[in-house]
Amino acid sequence: MKGLVPRRARRPRFLKLSYFAWLVVPLGLWLAYDTFGLPHGLWSYSWIDQGQGMDPFAERHYTRCTYVGPYGSLTGAAENGRCPWVKFFKAGAE
Repeated sequence: MKGLVPRRARRPRFLKLSYFAWLVVPLGLWLAYDTFGLPHGLWSYSWIDQGQGMDPFAERHYTRCTYVGPYGSLTGAAENGRCPWVKFFKAGAE
């Protein structure tokens, strides 16, 4: 008769760690956005012409870089005479 006695039913676990594992991805994206901002791609630039004209192999010292992205078009001074292809900006940055 032992086999006919129902075992005590297990209570369901309503709070399991695996239920909240998906929160890691949105939290990570928000943290990256808050730390670095949103990416903007290089659109145009200007440089000091040292007599080479439009020679593609000449050394150039860039003076201004214009980036386009989610916050619109942002223009600023070049960093050490260079314009990175992608730059991260925060809201309200100019």
